[in-house]
Amino acid sequence: MGSAGKHRPKSRLTLILIASGVAVAVLAAGAWAMTAGGGSAESARAAQAATPPVAPQADPPRATPTRASRGEKRTPPPSPKPTKSNPKPKPKKKKAPDYRVISSGSCEASYYWQGQMTASGERFDPSELTAAHKTLPMGSKVRVTNKNNGRSVVVRINDRGPYAGGRCLDLSKAAMIEVKGTGAGVIPVRYQVLSRA
Repeated sequence: MGSAGKHRPKSRLTLILIASGVAVAVLAAGAWAMTAGGGSAESARAAQAATPPVAPQADPPRATPTRASRGEKRTPPPSPKPTKSNPKPKPKKKKAPDYRVISSGSCEASYYWQGQMTASGERFDPSELTAAHKTLPMGSKVRVTNKNNGRSVVVRINDRGPYAGGRCLDLSKAAMIEVKGTGAGVIPVRYQVLSRA
């Protein structure tokens, strides 16, 4: 036991000597590098470059998505907004033609839809906004207003009639649909004969 205690200071001394020798060797190598390179900054940089590079730090681990977050609804990406250079075109409103009222009156109006030749010589089309009148010139424009609901439509006279008592206009089916009168068949109307202003 007594011999083990005596050897301990020697081993410490040996260790100190070895460490000192290594330090002296490193200093000597640095001094030699400076004298060999003329003490320039480049040689100092070369000595620093000899130190081992530090490894970059790894990214922190990302959180694993839970089952609930996988099932959640995702918000849709925002829709692109129109730029000033390419603005969204505005729909053009059809300007209603300006008319002047020549004459007006009230009567009852009926409607018809049978395909036939009209008094103007054109084929009757129930889907067009036309009407028959006994005396108005062909091509006349007439605004017809349903007195029951205030709805109105402008029609073109292209036929003669009606010949039933009390009625002054026979509208096409499309015109009668516009004034919501098809359920009644015959409706009280106010009419205005128009001329372009």
